[in-house]
Amino acid sequence: MRRNLEKTLFEGAERNRKTAEDMIVSNYRNWGLFVYHLALEKILKGILAQQNKDIPLIHNLARLGQQTEIEFTEEQYKQLDEITTFNLEARYDDYKYQFYKKVTPKFTKEWVKNAQRLYTWIKKHKK
Repeated sequence: MRRNLEKTLFEGAERNRKTAEDMIVSNYRNWGLFVYHLALEKILKGILAQQNKDIPLIHNLARLGQQTEIEFTEEQYKQLDEITTFNLEARYDDYKYQFYKKVTPKFTKEWVKNAQRLYTWIKKHKK
């Protein structure tokens, strides 16, 4: 049962990663960054399942990372904190417009790069 959960989370993370990149290429930058948050959340929860740990019902990436056995750097935790804000800012109407204005091509390029780097690094910790 636990193995199925890991597989589901890892496959979902990969689908979300690909979807995020497709959305960004299609110029849906705000939604692409939101979906990148989902990809990172699922891969972290997959790692927790793999480590036979409880999976909390939270969306905070840094807190999820802290619960894994992965040793993140302080910079990585800061990036996870920032990416966590994409979940809130892209989802709720009162934040959407502010987030939409914030997500310039330059901002998006920087945060896609950070998200890709984090995703790839976390994925290396999969067994």
